[in-house]
Amino acid sequence: MIKKFLSLLFIAGTTTAIAQPDGQGSGTTQNDLQLNTITTAMPFMSITPDSRAGGMGDAGTALSASSTSIYWNTSMINFAEERSEISVSYTPWLRQLTNDIHLSYLAGYYNINKRHAVGGALRYFSLGEITFTSAQGDVLREDKPNEFEITGGYAFKLNETMSVGLNGKFAYSNLTGGSVIPGVDTKPGIVGAADLSFTYFNPDARIGKTKGDYAFAATINNIGNKVSYSSIATRDFIPMNLKIGNSFNAKFDKYNSLTFSLELQKLLVPTPPIYDFVGGDFVLIAGTPSDDVGVIAGMLRSFGDAPGTPVEDENGDYVQNADGTYQVVGGSKFREELTEINIATGLEYWYNNTLAVRGGFFYESKNKGARQYFNFGVGFKYNKFGIDISYLAALQRLNPLANTLRFTLRMALGEGDADNQE
Repeated sequence: MIKKFLSLLFIAGTTTAIAQPDGQGSGTTQNDLQLNTITTAMPFMSITPDSRAGGMGDAGTALSASSTSIYWNTSMINFAEERSEISVSYTPWLRQLTNDIHLSYLAGYYNINKRHAVGGALRYFSLGEITFTSAQGDVLREDKPNEFEITGGYAFKLNETMSVGLNGKFAYSNLTGGSVIPGVDTKPGIVGAADLSFTYFNPDARIGKTKGDYAFAATINNIGNKVSYSSIATRDFIPMNLKIGNSFNAKFDKYNSLTFSLELQKLLVPTPPIYDFVGGDFVLIAGTPSDDVGVIAGMLRSFGDAPGTPVEDENGDYVQNADGTYQVVGGSKFREELTEINIATGLEYWYNNTLAVRGGFFYESKNKGARQYFNFGVGFKYNKFGIDISYLAALQRLNPLANTLRFTLRMALGEGDADNQE
C-alpha cells in the first residue's frame, strides 16, 4: 500500500512540475512575472460549495457521484451508487474580514434509469449588511446585497463507461439594490449560462494488484453572457472554467479504501493586457484588449493571450521596438500562460464506508492570485445519512480564505442501485 501511495504522489509531483516549470531556458522565471490577476463578474458562481471536495484541495471534478456533482460534473451522476440523493451545504465566507457573509447550497439528483439522470441545485450568496454613503460620507441607507443561481442538469450515459452532462443555469446578482450614483445608474447583473461535462468511469481498474475505480472527467463551466452593473460600464466575463480531473479509488479490502484525486483548472477568460500612462494617455504595452471580445472568442483567446513581461531599461522605462511596439521578455508569454493553470489534489480514506478522513492542497501562481492552501476534512455516514466537514488552512498568514469551514448534510433517497433501474 505504501509503495502505491508513493507512486501516486510522484505522479502528482511530476504534473506540478510540468504545469509550473522553473523557467530555465525560457528566458524568464515565475519571479520575473508581474502581478496580473484575472478578475471576473459574479465570482460567487465558482466558490466550492461542498465539504467533501472542500476537504480534498477542491479537486472534485472526477470524484465519485453525489448530489454536489451538479456543481462539479453532472455527467458523473450516471455512475452513482444510490438512485437519488439530496444535500444542503453551508459555508461562512471570508470570516477573516467579516462575520456576516455566507454561501448556502441545496442540490439533488435522480437517476431515471440506466442511461438518463437529472439534477438541480440552488446557490445563494449573502454579502451581509452594507452601508451606502454619499461622497461626503453621509449615510444613505443600509442594504443586504445578495446573489443566487438556479441550475438544472441532465446526464446521458453513452455506454457502460462514458457519460455526458449538460447544465442550464440562471444567475442573478444584486450588489447595489438599485442605488443611483450621480451620473451613473446601477442595475442587477443577470446571466444565462451552461455547463458541459464528460466522464469516463472504469469500475474494474487496477494499479498493480490493487483493484479500484478509475475516473477521468473534463468540464467547461459557466459558459454564459458577459455582465454589466450599469448601462455605461463595460461588460465583464463571468468565471468560465475548464477543469480536467483524474481519480483512483483503491479498494484494499471490504473495510479500507483510498481515493486519490488530481485536477488541473484554468479560467477561460482573457488575460488583462498591460498599459502604461505615457504622454497624458494610457498606452498598450503588451497583450490584447478584450473589451469588445465575445464569449466564445474570449474563451479561445484565453489559451494564448498572456502579455508576458515587458522589457525595461536601466531607468525603469519600457523598451520600444522600431515599429513603436514594446519589447517583451523572451518566453514570458508562454510562462505566464502556464501560471494560469491551477492545480488541485486530494486524498480520501474511508473505513467501512462509515468514517472518512480527507486532505488536499490547492495551488495558484502568486502572480495570478496566490490562492495556496491545505484542506482537511472528515465525513460520517450512517445508513442513508451523511455529514461532511472541511477546514481550509491558508499558507499566507493574512489570507482572507484562512480558517474557512464548510458543512454538508446528505440524505440518499429511494431504494436500490441506480444501475439496476430499467
